Amino acid sequence: MRKYVCVIIMLLIVSITLIAVFGIHIGDFNIRGAKEIRFGIDIRGGVEAVYEPKDLDRKPTDQELENARIIIESRLDAKNILDREVTTDKINGQILIRFPWKTDEAEFNPQAAIAELGETARLTFRDPNGNVLIEGKNVKESKVEYDPRDNSPIVTLLFDAEGAKLFAEATEKFKGQKISIYMDDTLISDPIVNDVITGGSAYISNLDSKEEAIELSEKINSGSLPFSLMSKNHSTISPTVGEGALDIMVRAGILVYILVCIFMILYYKLMGFVACFGILLQLAIQLLMLSMPQITLTLPGIAGMVLSLGMGVDANIIISERIREELKSGKSLGASIDTGYHRAFSAVFDGNITSMIVAIILMIFGSGAMISFGYTLLIGTGLNFICGVTVSKHMLKSFSFSKFFRNKAFYGVKEGGARL
Repeated sequence: MRKYVCVIIMLLIVSITLIAVFGIHIGDFNIRGAKEIRFGIDIRGGVEAVYEPKDLDRKPTDQELENARIIIESRLDAKNILDREVTTDKINGQILIRFPWKTDEAEFNPQAAIAELGETARLTFRDPNGNVLIEGKNVKESKVEYDPRDNSPIVTLLFDAEGAKLFAEATEKFKGQKISIYMDDTLISDPIVNDVITGGSAYISNLDSKEEAIELSEKINSGSLPFSLMSKNHSTISPTVGEGALDIMVRAGILVYILVCIFMILYYKLMGFVACFGILLQLAIQLLMLSMPQITLTLPGIAGMVLSLGMGVDANIIISERIREELKSGKSLGASIDTGYHRAFSAVFDGNITSMIVAIILMIFGSGAMISFGYTLLIGTGLNFICGVTVSKHMLKSFSFSKFFRNKAFYGVKEGGARL
């Protein structure tokens, strides 16, 4: 049975690769494929919109514009839109936003695209008389959970220190009455206060569906802008690297993978063949980790993928050379594989862990396309430990249990061609 493990693993890798390329769409079950990855402005283009304050009888201050920019960027971050530009025009009191198209955007309608930013309005909690009690800026977090009593969807709220104090006072004063939540002058929820709520956390129940809960949570999480915004004008943006660049990159990537596999198989024989499957699995999982959460893939993000795949090839070369050395020293095939992976692990670990640390730092302190690069580099280097070490080792060990593959020639060792 052990000698068939390699076949099972190869079939799994091929299956995962097909899913990563084409996706799965069966009813409500949906796994996005490579064609549904959200590409950045540099690859696919996008939309540009100019926003200005709505119903504001004065010019916004520089600090108000900066606060609005930060909130808009946080909204884009929450949607995993990493390739974007949000700049403030302090002279004219405007905010310029550039971001990529959605994956399912077919007609490239700028008006529909800017709606993805959500409500560019001011979030407030009001008493029954319409007086503002708490502002959206006092909400630290909102998320969808389920009531343990009946498993119905609820929206939880977590306030900051000021918001917790204001909310406690409001619930004490208006117990048994409604505290309504507004986006500008649009009512989005009007829950009834059942108890005095202290501690800074609360929840909204009696929602009709999970979808309604998600929509309400997203609106609350969008934060409170210092003023309402309206789109003054908008236009489309062409890909900065030119039309057709993505097709060229895909063809180049396929060609490079084929050439690398040819080299690995010719030079390292069976070990090179196994390495090609390990690299293919790494690439497939990277694509799924981009398409499923809709992380924006930019040119720097592609660079991160290429760099991590290169490190995967390097890891396989180090491992193959170590196994060869053990075989040439006279050890058995099984012992050579175990010792080769063990001796190579420290070098693979050092190279990958330092890259992972750099990627984490980029994601913490970077923004926009830098986060895309850090994300793909982090995922890729992490997968090196799974694909380049664990999966490839099990495949190679499985091959070694077959009498046919116990010849030294299959491992690039020509000393007599004896069976091991």
